[in-house]
Amino acid sequence: MTQATAPTGHVQGGIGAKSPRTPRIRGVLALMALLLAVAGTLFGGAAPASAHAALLGSDPAQGSVVDKAPTQITLNFSEKVALSDGSFKVLDPKGQRVDTGKPAELTGTMYGVKVQPGLPRGTYTVTYQVVSADSHPVSGAFTFSVGAPSATTVSASGQTVGGGVVGGLYGFARYVSYAGFIVLIGGAAFILACWQRGAAERAVQRLVVSGWVALTSATLALLLLRGSYTGSGKFADVFDLSLVGQVLQTKAGAALVSRLLLLAAAALFVAVLFGAYAKRDADGEERAGAANGSGARKAASGGDGPDAERAATKQDLTFGLAVGGFVVAAGLAATWAMAEHASTGIQTGLAMPVDILHLLAVAVWLGGLTTMLVALYRVPSIGKPAVQRFSRVAFASVVTLVATGVYQSWRQLGSWSALTGTAYGQLLLVKVALVAVLVGVAWISRRWTARLTDVPAAKAQRTAQKKRVTAKASAKGGGSNASRKGASDASERTAQLARQRAAMAAARAKRLRDADPARSGLRRSVLTETAVAVVVLAVTTALTATEPGRTEEVAKAATSTAAQRSGPLSLKIPFDTGGQDGKGTVEVTLDPARVGANEMHLYVVRPNGRAFDVPEVKVAFTLEAKSIGPLPVVPDRIATGHWSASGVQIPMAGDWKIAVTVRTSDIDQTSVSKNAKIG
Repeated sequence: MTQATAPTGHVQGGIGAKSPRTPRIRGVLALMALLLAVAGTLFGGAAPASAHAALLGSDPAQGSVVDKAPTQITLNFSEKVALSDGSFKVLDPKGQRVDTGKPAELTGTMYGVKVQPGLPRGTYTVTYQVVSADSHPVSGAFTFSVGAPSATTVSASGQTVGGGVVGGLYGFARYVSYAGFIVLIGGAAFILACWQRGAAERAVQRLVVSGWVALTSATLALLLLRGSYTGSGKFADVFDLSLVGQVLQTKAGAALVSRLLLLAAAALFVAVLFGAYAKRDADGEERAGAANGSGARKAASGGDGPDAERAATKQDLTFGLAVGGFVVAAGLAATWAMAEHASTGIQTGLAMPVDILHLLAVAVWLGGLTTMLVALYRVPSIGKPAVQRFSRVAFASVVTLVATGVYQSWRQLGSWSALTGTAYGQLLLVKVALVAVLVGVAWISRRWTARLTDVPAAKAQRTAQKKRVTAKASAKGGGSNASRKGASDASERTAQLARQRAAMAAARAKRLRDADPARSGLRRSVLTETAVAVVVLAVTTALTATEPGRTEEVAKAATSTAAQRSGPLSLKIPFDTGGQDGKGTVEVTLDPARVGANEMHLYVVRPNGRAFDVPEVKVAFTLEAKSIGPLPVVPDRIATGHWSASGVQIPMAGDWKIAVTVRTSDIDQTSVSKNAKIG
């Protein structure tokens, strides 16, 4: 993920429970469904991924006409690209391949492929399909001509990669992988930093485990889809093991495999978090409750030593899980940073660590918000201290997101014009607008939080918890005297009665919670905030698949330079053939004075400015820097002193020498010349 999502670190407190589906709740759910549909539209209607490596130039140049057939075609990209055997194809006018050998890196960002010697006259099409340094496929085509242009049966549009069914599936898998990462890392961070008791809650456990499953499944899908996504685009090639083997040798493949290995370590982390860690916390609560329920306060007070030891052990376990979890989370974030935007362009040594921090901050904020939402709707209680701790953590995430996001925006855009003039900048503006909505919803959440009055509900909840623990303690005490049937039956009845009282207390606590309109309003605002965040995540995923504004502007500048027109060229060259009435001036105009076909006009005038009727005029073009020419042009006489020629071919841009030969009589003629930049 790239630019900052500027979430708010608002305070959300109180005790939440699943409330009945009132008309207001149904309205909020409908809003969430609408926002999810918008997110789906971003993927369903998205075009194929834009190229992140731009073709800056080629030799022969696009649309040029060369006098001598080339022996090699070279292409210059804006960044390094990965090649395969079929990355470059050169096709003759009938669509037959004339390239020989494999494409090769020549120097830096320049690549080439050999062609058959002595290519005949005609128009040739060059198609290319490569993978940019940030792992996105790039394709395109251009034409050049040998001798003169000709008709061709080959389409110059080139093969489009990154689209179709495979492209759609690949984009969806990328979205799921981001979502899984956020839920997995953010949920675990929320438990360890804010709400340790949440490790024992089934709803929270299911949420975090579902994040791990989603990220693992999406990573496997990306690994299978990658070969077809960057190649043929055919769904049948998804299960081609030879393509998977090729993917494993690329940077993107290495990142995906590294992610799978780190997910194995994450599975161990989750197992400890929801196993030994959750059980230790639950056992501690049960022991404390049993001691209070049996009235054995002296025994409890006498156990300060063991209790302190258990607390220290739990603290050590928390610290170990936090350190191990951070290492795994940073490693997972690095698998995106090492293969996408941050890994190429300017300042990569700084951009990659910044990208890792950005991803971690997003996961902590958005994953914590999702866990909070689940707790408000599915968990019997969540204390205000946990929510207040999350508020502080969320604020730190906001600061990190803003700092890293501003840097990433500058790095990917490069100029203010790219903010509105490129697809990347326009998507970024959409994201900023959605974040503004998030800020507004967060402000509403803070207002609901300030109105919470959860003291009666919290008291009833504590009473219910105490009675549940008492029931367990009574059941254990009766089991120790199982030899006496009467005592056992009495103990069982006591435990059953305690369970009934605990259920009644829990129901009373739920009624008290649901009677608080502030708590219902908080749940709705958090739900709306999460729904908007889902769309923000969709826009962010689309941003990572869009050509950065800086690269797009460089490509536009290169294309504009290559196709630049100097406008109609006009040169006035005086001449003197040496004979009687042999002086005058010839004016040469070339329109549009660019690479390719041009229209030329020559006007011959006497020193007094009147038309000069000369018997013959000839022109020759020479590009001495490239040893091209002279290319002769014999114009046709249109009128007195006016000569013209159409279809004058300029094969490439450069400083051309234009030589004009004027004959004023049977024996008097001269050649004059002048240099001019064309194209």
